[in-house]
Amino acid sequence: MADLDALLRDFSDECTELERIVAALAPADWSQPTPAPGWSIAHQIGHLAWTDEVATMAAADADGFAKLLEDAAPKVLTFVDAAAEEAASTPAAELLDRWRRGRDDLIDALRAVPSGTKLPWFGPPMSPASMVSARIMETFAHGQDVADALGVTRTPTARLRTVAHIGVRTRNFAYTVHGKNAPAEEFRVELTASDGDIWSWGPEDATQRVTGPALDFCLLVTQRRHRDDLALETEGADAAEWLTIAQAFAGPTGTGRAAGQFD
Repeated sequence: MADLDALLRDFSDECTELERIVAALAPADWSQPTPAPGWSIAHQIGHLAWTDEVATMAAADADGFAKLLEDAAPKVLTFVDAAAEEAASTPAAELLDRWRRGRDDLIDALRAVPSGTKLPWFGPPMSPASMVSARIMETFAHGQDVADALGVTRTPTARLRTVAHIGVRTRNFAYTVHGKNAPAEEFRVELTASDGDIWSWGPEDATQRVTGPALDFCLLVTQRRHRDDLALETEGADAAEWLTIAQAFAGPTGTGRAAGQFD
């Protein structure tokens, strides 16, 4: 069973690392564009703040979240971008404070969820552990966009294991959103963490295999780097195909990044 307290600490630490990058920025720097088309640094932080707030609502106010889903249904393809746009118009100091308060509220709300409870979400209901795991993944991904915009290189941490786990678990989802049938055979994924540890998923004798640095796999499944720019190796045609469509995030397929876009 997942350790909720450990995941909540990791979420807080992932947010704190990103906050150190943006807190020192001058207000004008928040308008710098990031690799996500049309999104500035303020859009990225605004999106994280909004999603943390919505996750808190799912954990603490099921009726309010159901109303939000109802209101969002007619604009399913635009409401996320619209929320980011609205947040990006907020003064930088105010937006930073909103993000801080929102993630603290989410941590408190998830700790208070009774054991065994599933929380409503835009996809299938989620346990508190799954919810905070998704928040770690998204904070890593959008934090990468901010880091790329500023030319900052982040040091990989053990928190990447959660991102990689989601990337592995969403294999079949990636096929579905691309209108494909997922292979019946399980894949073996073996990733090397920054400290040399090997993180693995799937049967040891699987013929379809993915190996390489954990950071590279996380950048791929969050679509923050192109497959050609990563040191990931595959065995088997199915595993090779998966790496061209993998996505750890919900929603429609993303545009990803171009080959050679980053040094």
